[in-house]
Amino acid sequence: MTSGVDHIAGQTFHGRKGAIRNAFRYSIDYVLLDAEADVGGPRLFGRNRRGIASVHDSDHGGTPGAGRGADWVREVLDSNGIPQPKRIKLLTQPRFWGHVFNPVSFWLCFNGDDALYAVISEVTNTFGERHSYLCHHADFSVIRAEDRLQASKIFYVSPFQPIEGGYEFRFDIRPDRIGVWIDYKQGNGGLIATLYGDAKPLSNKSILFAALRRPFGSRRVLGLIHWQAAKLWWKGARYRVRPTPPQQEVSKG
Repeated sequence: MTSGVDHIAGQTFHGRKGAIRNAFRYSIDYVLLDAEADVGGPRLFGRNRRGIASVHDSDHGGTPGAGRGADWVREVLDSNGIPQPKRIKLLTQPRFWGHVFNPVSFWLCFNGDDALYAVISEVTNTFGERHSYLCHHADFSVIRAEDRLQASKIFYVSPFQPIEGGYEFRFDIRPDRIGVWIDYKQGNGGLIATLYGDAKPLSNKSILFAALRRPFGSRRVLGLIHWQAAKLWWKGARYRVRPTPPQQEVSKG
């Protein structure tokens, strides 16, 4: 089976809640692809090979750099008693010029009716550590755009946010548009993060346009993260020392 790749030239927004406010909105590039199909993407896109933009299984599904792709997803679902999907899609920022860093990617699991029923949110911090949050309804029913799925936060992401508290996820996954909302709640503080954009077939033209408009790819993402961290430090946000990461790869809500 051969499948195409969608390009989401989207927007991401982060808004800090609490006494020290900070917010930003940036343009960003994501791709959406069938994780188990042969990819019929454009020549400038590589699937487990080099390209101006590329996606490699080793970057996802387990330890960064030693990922096992969709096989890992199926093992996670099986170990948690979740029915196996008919199709698994990966929503992620691609490598650009060989460099990869993904603060969050999403494994989207679809049932036999091609409806979304489980999501694994794969979170990676700037220290190269990773933890994933498994989201689904108790009865494995369809995840709709208005549904709010809960997960307890147990992974260190930002030095300016505590580990305590919880996430509320919302997913609006359509054939032509993607929307993800993450509301981190912790006392009177927390954070709102969103990702949204139209999904269009990835093309050589769209890859070149992204490479010209955002030429540093994930290096740009890393730079912007550190820039926002510097702003928070200047505003007086409390810095928290990084603890030992959780032993388990995946946690449920």
